[in-house]
Amino acid sequence: MPNPAEVTEPPDLTVLDELEAELADIEAAVERIESGTIDESDRVADAGDDVDQDERSARPVQSGPPPREEQPMGFGIDKLGLWTEGPEFKVDADRTKAYAAATNDTLPAHVNGEVAPPVFAVVPIWDTMAGAMAGIVPPEVLMLVVHGEQDMRFHQPIVPGSVLTSKAAPIGVHVKPNGTSVVVKVETHDEGGDLVVEQYMTSFFRGVSDGDSAGEEAPAHKLDAATTATEPVASVSQKLDTDQTYRYAEASGDQMPIHLDEEIAKSVGLPGIIIHGLCTMAFTSVAAVQELCAGDSAKLRRLAVRFSRPVLPGQEITTTFWAAGNNGGNPVFGFETRNGDGDVVIKDGLVEVAG
Repeated sequence: MPNPAEVTEPPDLTVLDELEAELADIEAAVERIESGTIDESDRVADAGDDVDQDERSARPVQSGPPPREEQPMGFGIDKLGLWTEGPEFKVDADRTKAYAAATNDTLPAHVNGEVAPPVFAVVPIWDTMAGAMAGIVPPEVLMLVVHGEQDMRFHQPIVPGSVLTSKAAPIGVHVKPNGTSVVVKVETHDEGGDLVVEQYMTSFFRGVSDGDSAGEEAPAHKLDAATTATEPVASVSQKLDTDQTYRYAEASGDQMPIHLDEEIAKSVGLPGIIIHGLCTMAFTSVAAVQELCAGDSAKLRRLAVRFSRPVLPGQEITTTFWAAGNNGGNPVFGFETRNGDGDVVIKDGLVEVAG
């Protein structure tokens, strides 16, 4: 398989035609959700859904219609390593401030628009990610996706006024008994060509277990029992507002109906509207910067999470951090986040801080 760090060959005209057709299918599927015309074959979930594939079969955590059975279709492993180039994105201070407000981020540099919050890095890549996923994921299974993991590597802060370009490549497809995971790598560069952020996103497609596995796994960030057996270095409790999803959808551009429409959320087996997984991740980033980076997000080098359970509007979450060694002189911390009932909503969390 080509290494996406080296391959820069753009898709040929045939591939572009295929991407265009599949993107049309994506838009049609989204329209079906927004209009409420979804049926038994259109099960949908997101970051908050139960995606702990190794310990539980991926399914909604509340009672409701189960995901459909295995689908006899495979993923486009021939597209592994093929980069999709995205459009330019100019970073606007008002946009970064809105993202901070939507995630209850009170860090002064974020509130004042001096620098973007770390998880804002997902905002410039939406179109790029869509192109990369369309090239490898069968359109028929898009509504079965849940957000499994997100891993961000920060090389420099995102600063308002800068112009960013991103590219994405699927690097791995891994078929499991209860579904298939797809790993996509995204790189974001500034106008001078310098790397700003690397991201690995793992998506899990429930009940789709046909086809072959190929390519790379996402980088590991497992939190082991030996680490959690030590005394925590910090613990932070935060409250999600009842209107959090509406504010986050507007600031991030993620308008998925399960975060905004109670009826649609319940129709796919969820207890109601759920918090965006990346919004919950942003909350943990605020806690990490406050407690581990002395309030300076420029010191954050890596933030990785595994989503394991939905967070609901109005809930309180508590993130606990443990020292977990170092990486090249940079202190490393493991963490997990629980809701008010003690359920783990983010597991295998990892933070790396500049030494």
